[in-house]
Amino acid sequence: MTTWCPSRVAGLAQLQRFLPHAGRDYRKHRNFDNGPADRSNVSLLSPYIRHRLVHEQEVISATLQEHSLVAAEKFIDEVFWRTYWQGWLEHRPQVWHRYLEDVRCLSERLTAHNPLTRRYSAATTGTTGIGPFDTWTRELIQTGYLHNHARMWYASIWIFTLELPWQLGADFFLRHLLDGDPASNTLSWRWVAGLHTRGKTYLATPDNITHYAQRRFSEPQALHGIESLAESAPPCREPATDNIQPISWPPDITIGGRVGLLVTLEDLSLDLPFTPTAVAGLPSRAMPDLPVADTVMQFRRKALEDAMQRAASAWPDAAVSTVDPDQLIAWARQHRLDTIVTGYTPQGFVQQDVSRLRRAAVDAGLDWQTHLHRYDRLVWPHTQKGFHHLRKRIPELVAELTQLPLQYSA
Repeated sequence: MTTWCPSRVAGLAQLQRFLPHAGRDYRKHRNFDNGPADRSNVSLLSPYIRHRLVHEQEVISATLQEHSLVAAEKFIDEVFWRTYWQGWLEHRPQVWHRYLEDVRCLSERLTAHNPLTRRYSAATTGTTGIGPFDTWTRELIQTGYLHNHARMWYASIWIFTLELPWQLGADFFLRHLLDGDPASNTLSWRWVAGLHTRGKTYLATPDNITHYAQRRFSEPQALHGIESLAESAPPCREPATDNIQPISWPPDITIGGRVGLLVTLEDLSLDLPFTPTAVAGLPSRAMPDLPVADTVMQFRRKALEDAMQRAASAWPDAAVSTVDPDQLIAWARQHRLDTIVTGYTPQGFVQQDVSRLRRAAVDAGLDWQTHLHRYDRLVWPHTQKGFHHLRKRIPELVAELTQLPLQYSA
């Protein structure tokens, strides 16, 4: 059983453990869900990358020091998939806001006794009678993780067999996954539902599950109910979402006077071109409507603590603390700050909080600046269409990215 230690040191150690297998081994074995006792065929880096305890650029560079781009193609693709999802959603923020409104409305319906509530309850407690699905539900709740192939099967069964709204499934995942990312999670569920690639759905089949999860479901009773899976997958429908909005790229940081760094769970890398006077960690807040799993909240809390410890070590003269959002202006005044700098926050709950804090800081007469990693600035312009458009650019992007200075130390 994987034990997740939410620190940069642990993330770098996991990267080093996986690197020998990031080439042809990964290509050959990556699709097999062997169960939580054996995850040796996948990287287990997603919770670290999601919060940028380990940066995508570090992963790419380290991988290509061990393998050729051809040998590591599948793994490098997976790293870029996360960036693709984020960039795609940055160009279409209306998709995220519509999803939030859908979840709010659907959550209100769950307060009544109706067939939707009963099906949702069975799905989220692992009592549907579909053996693999119920097993994955319990694993998700207990561990905060599912194999990527299992996530696809799960979403397909949720939507097409249990006939539950995809938005509630995405919401359930986001509350329980340690690597729960608003863009990757929401858009992956939309992809299964036939909304991302319009009309193209993903159908979980008994043959596919028994082949790729044969080791964990080798006993006949473990596959109970699998014969009831939907045999067709009509795509879900929604209003068009093709309206692309340009990204408001933040200007390069220009530092003057006393600077405070606001660290959020979107970026715990501390990779910045200046020395702050004070550092404030912004704790995670609970999502609206339904509770977030304790495993997720604990991971986030400890990950932020790790970042604060690294900040104190990197900048011994800086005042380092965690700050309640409502106390941010008081914190800035306490340290006589002229400027607050924070990492770019992509679409999601953290962005909503940071946008509110930015308005309050500007109203209080503070300068507010945003740091965007060059990696995102280089890759996101190629994410406006399908992944294959980005994929064609990966070799040239990798060539440019791996020339950049990278940090490998903890």
